[in-house]
Amino acid sequence: MNARVMARTGRSRARRAANGSAAEGAARAGLTARGVIYLLVGILALQIGFGTGSRQADRGGALAELSDKPFGAMLLWALGVGLVGMALWRLSEALFGATGKDGHTAKKRLPAAARCVFYAFVAYSVLAFAAGTGGGGSSDRQSRDVTARVLEMPAGRWLVGAAGVAVVVAGVVIGVQALRRSYHKKLKLGALSPRTRRLVDVCGVGGGAARGLVFAAAGAFAVRAAVDYEADKAKGLDDTLRSFAETPLGPWLLICVAAGLMLFGGFSFALARWRRV
Repeated sequence: MNARVMARTGRSRARRAANGSAAEGAARAGLTARGVIYLLVGILALQIGFGTGSRQADRGGALAELSDKPFGAMLLWALGVGLVGMALWRLSEALFGATGKDGHTAKKRLPAAARCVFYAFVAYSVLAFAAGTGGGGSSDRQSRDVTARVLEMPAGRWLVGAAGVAVVVAGVVIGVQALRRSYHKKLKLGALSPRTRRLVDVCGVGGGAARGLVFAAAGAFAVRAAVDYEADKAKGLDDTLRSFAETPLGPWLLICVAAGLMLFGGFSFALARWRRV
């Protein structure tokens, strides 16, 4: 009897170890894929800021840019698979809890479920683009189309406005957490040399602040679309980034934000290497 119990216990531990290894691999592949997308979007936005860009600074533009590279098709499939890994990792967090003392609470599981849905959609769009069946559409057009459909619904204006406010709040939270370096709790800091830690902090703070600013600006445009009852006032990632060049600071603000998105790409690579999973 004891032998059977010990055998079952051993098998259970082996399954948990295997599941943990699978989740870790999926997480690191997904974070790497996210880093590639942010890095490419940042490069495209930087080109727009300097007046040399011809592609949209969004996911569609990033995929098109990647497809033009040597072995582009292979890279696209690898990117899509990595994002599938990200979605599966977030799904495991939603179902079984995340790392940390409060990882099993609803406060952690619900955001993980939302991220799972988001990355599943992103992975599908990337794989569809790789397969040549779509997925590389303009984020601006998609944003306007979705906003227009929601505005036609009962209480649609309130739904769009609430979603916009939620995105603004998310952007502020992202920026504040980056400035406070809250990501330190997720990193294996002991594995970082002082120089590497400083570099990670530059990427984490600068990249997180830029990402939060982009989220907040996109949410503000959604709120404006709801207030004015005009779907065209909503902006996708490309139009949101271009709007920074229309401020009194001109293209330089766009250039700074673009550099920040590139830093966030680098920060995602750092997370893929040193994040606790």
